[in-house]
Order: sequence, then C-alpha cells, then structure tokens
Amino acid sequence: MSSSGRTAGFALSCPIPLAATESVLLGHGSGGKMTADLIARYFLPAFRNAYLDRLDDQAVLQIAGGRLAFTTDSHVVTPLFFPGGDIGMLAVNGTVNDLAMAGARPLYLSAAFILEEGFPLAQLTRIVESMSRAATKAGVLLVTGDTKVVDRGKADGCFITTSGVGVVAHDLEITAAGARPGDVVILSGAIAEHGTTIMAARADLEVESPIESDSAPLHELVQGMLEAGGEIHCLRDPTRGGVATALNEIARQSAVGIVLEEEAILVKEPVRGICEILGFDPLYVANEGKLLAVVAQASADNVLSAMRRRSEGCDARIIGGVVDDPDHLVVLKTRVRGRRVVDMLQGDQLPRIC
Repeated sequence: MSSSGRTAGFALSCPIPLAATESVLLGHGSGGKMTADLIARYFLPAFRNAYLDRLDDQAVLQIAGGRLAFTTDSHVVTPLFFPGGDIGMLAVNGTVNDLAMAGARPLYLSAAFILEEGFPLAQLTRIVESMSRAATKAGVLLVTGDTKVVDRGKADGCFITTSGVGVVAHDLEITAAGARPGDVVILSGAIAEHGTTIMAARADLEVESPIESDSAPLHELVQGMLEAGGEIHCLRDPTRGGVATALNEIARQSAVGIVLEEEAILVKEPVRGICEILGFDPLYVANEGKLLAVVAQASADNVLSAMRRRSEGCDARIIGGVVDDPDHLVVLKTRVRGRRVVDMLQGDQLPRIC
C-alpha cells in the first residue's frame, strides 16, 4: 500500500462515534469511555461479582491462605512488528504488567494464538522467539496454550491472548479504588512512546530522531517500590487511552479528584512532534512500559527514590495530587497557569494499539 493510502486510512479510522449504536464500533476497543460503557452495560450485569466489580487490571484471589493475582489480555496490534518490539513481546509484557499493578510477582503465563491461513511461518517464528525472550527476561514460564487457525482474511495474520498468574506477597490493598485526598501521583517516565511508534509506522512518517515502543516488564520496578516501604494505594499502567484515561478511571473508582501539573509530565521532543503533526494529545496516547502510582504523601520521597534507582523509573517524577472533588474530575494546570478538564478518552484515537 502506498504511503498516501496508508495515511488516508489512518486518518479515517478514529472519529468519535455516536453513543447510540446497534453494533460494536472500533471505539469500543479504545480503553476509554466507550469501552467503560460497553463493560458497564453488557459485561458487569451478566457476570457481576466482588472481584469483577473492582474493575482493576487483574483479580486478586484468596487461595489457601495466600493471595494470587490473575489476569488476561488480548493483543491485536497492527503492524505486528514495530520499532522496539512486536506482538509477541507486547503480549508477555502486557500480561506481566497487569499482574505487577497489584504488586504481584508474575509466575506463569498461558498463550492462545489465532492464526490466519496463509500466515508466513517465518513471521510466526519471529513472534514465538520474541515471546520466549520476553518471558525469560521477566522470569515467567509459559506453561499452557492453544492454537486455532481461521480462514484467509479472517484474522489479519495473528492475534494472541495471554493470561497470567502471580503471587501477592505483601499486605497492601492496591486498587484503582484506593486513592485518597492528600495522596500524590507519580509517573515513572516519559509518556506516549508506544502509541507514537505505532502511529509513525502506520503513517510511514520519517523522523529525525527515531522513536521506539517503550514495551518493558515493570514488576521489578514495583518490587523495588514495595521494598522501599511505601504506602502505595494504587498502581496503573496507562496503556489504551493513555495517562488521561487511566487517571480518570482512578478518580471515578476512588470518588476523588486529581490535579495534574503539565510542566511535570515528560514528553520527549520526537514524540511531541509526531503528536503535533497528527493532531494527537500525548496524554491520551498508549504506553506499554510506564506506570502511574498513587501513594501517601509521607511515602512519596521513598517511593520516588526507589523508582529512580532502576532504569524503568529513572525519569520518575511527581505529576500531581489527589483532592476532594464530588465531580471526580481530572484537572490539568497548564504551563500558562490555566486549567482544563482532562476527560476520559472519547472514541478511539488509534485503533489496534496493543
């Protein structure tokens, strides 16, 4: 496909759909407001239970006197291979990180592949080898799986679903409903690198300073934060919908407000440039190797110091705080000292991002 064709398709893929619809739209996979509405309308009523109602990235289960974290995730990213990673690495790291957001130590993964007839075995080999390297790096074992093949043209090459189990060895209750007024919000590093990498690959953009996905396992970073003795109330990896959507989820589930400082949020210049070219707000662009931590004020310095001692958190900084707010808003203090409400992602900026 030509560069102009790909750019045109890219530009037409992310309008804000009408709220009332009789069928599933791409926006329902955004991780933003449409996803939340879909879950609230269809899935929660059908499967409601105490674990699911928490709407965390994982379930923390009481098993034989201990606690296990369990999660599942599907990966439909396009293109399958991109600077800094591929769908295989993404599948492993994404599942590991969902477990880590409960403070769990990941142990075991499963993987289910949906392959399209005609998919090149050389590409499958690359994906499987990448998954193996990522699992080894994260210290997890892939212990079970499944493979299905569908007709040509029915799966866009390869889709992967991974599930994971990890052990929760601490006594903290880390949940998106745990933020409290007076807490501080810490971001582990620069934002929007994964999303802009995918954008640039799809639009055939050439940039002077190459960018690549930030996909990385975060469980060792989290373990360091826990070992620092920090009172951690909430952890989230801001993937689909970006930092803005993740913080809105925390604000709503915790029934609080969050005030951010724009100057404190690190966006690297190549990333900022691509977002400006394509008209995207970095706050809504996906990340795959960053985390948000909501911690007690008294713990902030210890947690921040522990994060900065690791490469995954060397650029960590406090970006805001939690406040009382009956409207549960996320508000950004801009560089010119204005204020604007940062709402949950509407529609879908970029489908099939992970």
